[in-house]
Amino acid sequence: MDLLTFLWRSAWPAVALALATGFLSGACSAGLIALISLTLATEAIATTRLAGAFGLLVAIALVTGIISRVVLVRLSQQAVFALQMRLSRQILATELDRLEQVGWPRLLAALTEDIQTLSAAVAVLPLLCVNLAVVAGCMVYIAWLSWQVLGLVLALALGAGLSCGLLLQIGRRWLALARDRQNRLFQHFRTLVLGVKELKLHAQRQQDFLTADLEATARQFRHYSGRGLSLFALLDSWGKLIYFFAVGLVLFGLPHGVSVDTHTRFGYALTFTFLLGPMESLVAKLPLLGQAGVALTNVKTLGLEPLLEDAEPPLPALANPWQTLELVHLTHTYRTDSED
Repeated sequence: MDLLTFLWRSAWPAVALALATGFLSGACSAGLIALISLTLATEAIATTRLAGAFGLLVAIALVTGIISRVVLVRLSQQAVFALQMRLSRQILATELDRLEQVGWPRLLAALTEDIQTLSAAVAVLPLLCVNLAVVAGCMVYIAWLSWQVLGLVLALALGAGLSCGLLLQIGRRWLALARDRQNRLFQHFRTLVLGVKELKLHAQRQQDFLTADLEATARQFRHYSGRGLSLFALLDSWGKLIYFFAVGLVLFGLPHGVSVDTHTRFGYALTFTFLLGPMESLVAKLPLLGQAGVALTNVKTLGLEPLLEDAEPPLPALANPWQTLELVHLTHTYRTDSED
């Protein structure tokens, strides 16, 4: 939600257009599955009307999908560019003591890694919109086939959403801790590069720096990052397990009182088979969205001076402009390292 809010504030008309066309593309894709399933399950004769409807749905899905992706790609690049420039202006407008408190590693990470993470997350939003619309359209088709089966599927989806949300929240916490250790690691890298001469002159200090500071922080970063990414990997497998459990329940384990004929089961099988791709894509993109949420939080918590507007402030006019500068009896001596 934070990512959508970030884009919405950047240019809400373009976001609305991209989301609308993305959902329309997904709905048409789901309509194609419903049309194919209905035609095959009922052994309907392919008529000119059915062929025309099929071609129309294909054309709409293709055109709206292209529009959604192109609009959001351009919007994401513009939003990332605007955020980079805004952060740069905020850094220049913030007091020096506050910048020193934040630290240059955190500022540099925000301008580079956090921005790139946000850019990667924004780039997948068009595909997510299309996949969400496909899932929603397939749910509508399942409801049309049998509302009892839809109730079972929605109950499973609710349980899956709650469990996946919990895993995602825990994973984001681990990644937030890893992000903090990464900031410290950048600070140690800065010390290593700028203080390499002093470290080379003092063997004990060099060893203490490597073990107590650099290596300890790197180990913590590895630990927290590994925990978070492992949870995201578990999230992917958990989503697939719930999906196949839903398929098995609909095909083989429907409760008594819910009668489904063979043609309807065929429609369920085709719909669930088509849903596998969009569901895998949605679950696979959750880690990236989680990382983007951590990156956006890191940018927001920098505590930089807010800007009233993005426009560059005008330079103050010189109170007493001058034309020439004359230096009288000024000397300068430059000594090299080999001279006293």
